[in-house]
Amino acid sequence: MTRPAGPRPTLRRSTLRPGDALRTALLGLRYRRARAALSALGIAIGIAALVAVLGITRSSQSALLAEIDQLGTNLLTVTNGQTFDGQEAELPVAATPMIRRIAGVERAAPTAILASARVYRTDKVSPYDTGGLATRAADPSLLAVLGGTLRQGTFLNAAEGRYPVTVLGYQAARSLGIAAFGGPPPRVFIGGRWFTVAGILNPLPLAPEIDRSALVGFPVAATLLGYDGHPSRIYVRTDVNATNQVAALLGPTADPETPGDVAVSQPSAALTARLAVAQASTTLFLGLGAVALLVGGIGIANVMVIAVLERRQEIGLRRALGAARIHIAAQFLTEAILLGTLGGIAGLTAGTVITVALARARHWTPLIPPAALWAGLGVAVTVAALAGLYPAARAARLAPAEALRTT
Repeated sequence: MTRPAGPRPTLRRSTLRPGDALRTALLGLRYRRARAALSALGIAIGIAALVAVLGITRSSQSALLAEIDQLGTNLLTVTNGQTFDGQEAELPVAATPMIRRIAGVERAAPTAILASARVYRTDKVSPYDTGGLATRAADPSLLAVLGGTLRQGTFLNAAEGRYPVTVLGYQAARSLGIAAFGGPPPRVFIGGRWFTVAGILNPLPLAPEIDRSALVGFPVAATLLGYDGHPSRIYVRTDVNATNQVAALLGPTADPETPGDVAVSQPSAALTARLAVAQASTTLFLGLGAVALLVGGIGIANVMVIAVLERRQEIGLRRALGAARIHIAAQFLTEAILLGTLGGIAGLTAGTVITVALARARHWTPLIPPAALWAGLGVAVTVAALAGLYPAARAARLAPAEALRTT
């Protein structure tokens, strides 16, 4: 029998458009919703951790830097070590006026801790129960030197400094149960005498010791509380460009006889150190997020391998109908990438929500680096693609006859 004359029929080459691959991948995931969701969850947790860590770190750093800029890095403190009971040692009487003579010093405010004058809400409290609060004699210029503000009332002035009047630091007021006062000013018991509360300070990040103190004037401290004229801590505000030079001169100027005993510190350095600690913590949490991503990638690989085993007949039928190996591989690789994309989007959303919620709770401005969002999604897709390579290659290697066998 001869073949009729004419042109030989041409076989059409099998094609798989990107839209077809996406629809096929979606259809495959719909039949395994629970497993697909659990696989994407691992990716989502990892991406959420990465975005939240970077966002929270950036928000806290921004707030801290703004706080440092507002309070200034030109504040120095001068102390003379500590006594045996942990209190601040005394500085010479002439320390403050001598410090004010240093070129580059704008203001200097002395304070003196009054170790024997305990502060209580009532005279019924045991004298051994200090509550961690201290009484300090303070200069009227202290608030301006520290850049502090009043939460309520007024600060000490030259007139009130002669009378039993006190201003409470923020933590001291809370510990004494005086958050605010609307009627007659409350009184506190200091050194066996009643003092009227004239004001309450807002928190002072650069002077936490003031936050836990009751401040009184130097004149009343000398007449009623045994103050001997020696300051124990001096706050110095300098010209921004002369801070280092002033710091080098403070010790010899405050105590010429024993300058080595004088400790000069820069309170803003402690806030700056917190940035370094935050960055170290960020590295740790980013590592934990990477581990979660790895677990998510392994989960996707596991789901895709099981999918290949479960869909052997589907693979064999498609191969028998003309699907090329690359099309089978593309189908399963697309499913893996789709899982990673969905998990990445869920993770980005969760990380953003966590960052915004925590930032608002801490009164920060929420800041999420745009690179973290794009990089997070890119990492999710990359991890999923790598996880789907082996299952896709395994599916492509199946022979039609073998795949069509009933297992």
